[in-house]
Amino acid sequence: MKIDIDVNSGYCFGVEFAIQMAEDELDEGNGLYCLGDIVHNAMEVERLRQKGLQIIDRDYLRQIHDCKVLIRAHGEPPETYQIALENNIELIDASCPVVLKLQNRVKHSYDDMRTNGGQVVIYGKPGHAEVEGLTGQTSNTAIVIAGEEDLMKIDFSRPVSLYSQTTKSTEGFYRIKSLIEEKIRAQKGSVTDADFDANDSICRQVSNREPQMEKFSKEHDVILFVAGKKSSNGKALYEVCKKHNPRSYFIENQGELDPKWIGKNDHVGICGATSTPRWLMERVSGAVEAFYMS
Repeated sequence: MKIDIDVNSGYCFGVEFAIQMAEDELDEGNGLYCLGDIVHNAMEVERLRQKGLQIIDRDYLRQIHDCKVLIRAHGEPPETYQIALENNIELIDASCPVVLKLQNRVKHSYDDMRTNGGQVVIYGKPGHAEVEGLTGQTSNTAIVIAGEEDLMKIDFSRPVSLYSQTTKSTEGFYRIKSLIEEKIRAQKGSVTDADFDANDSICRQVSNREPQMEKFSKEHDVILFVAGKKSSNGKALYEVCKKHNPRSYFIENQGELDPKWIGKNDHVGICGATSTPRWLMERVSGAVEAFYMS
């Protein structure tokens, strides 16, 4: 048996930066709150909780004063900054630069759309932290579509400005773009720049992992994909693995391994999402080695 850990898997820059900022503050012995899970990985959240990081929600944020709160890589809507100002909360802003740039673009589009009766549409997961931060730039008027079934929310007689959650599938975004163009053309006879403005806002550090994951999946007999169940990026990348290697299995940690998945002569590949810590993939590797190679 051979076991490989994918060198391209693991934290993206934004997640790594947020966790480093949290650890720096905690290492100084300071109390620190985090607005929502710092990363969509229960194992990493628990590790940081043991170091003193307290996870809170927006309702709790309204109740606290004179403290420090970390904003994670997903970013936050304007409302959060206003609450912090009113409650004398020091924000440690670890918003990913890619997300912040996207928030600004969405805000500009929203301002433009208010003058011509248009709509801002976001291809993303409803309720996702990043999506909430984006819709907040539009006074929560943006239309969020998770898939083709949500297109009915759009009024195709009005201008549309389309964006994507940064961690969505590139293939999925261009599928949605094509469907919107078809519906506008069916209603108006043609599609002009004034009718439809499509913005590919997917993070390339994330989207570039799709072809890398495809290649990695084909090179191994069995794929163990390690990610938190809340990770949108994890679900998307796992589907890439499953498509190109039917013997791909999604696990959150080494405790979910099933002995039936792996044969003694299999070449095993271990990979993960942008929210999967390297130490967790190494722990899974160690568990496979201990179980099958001892």
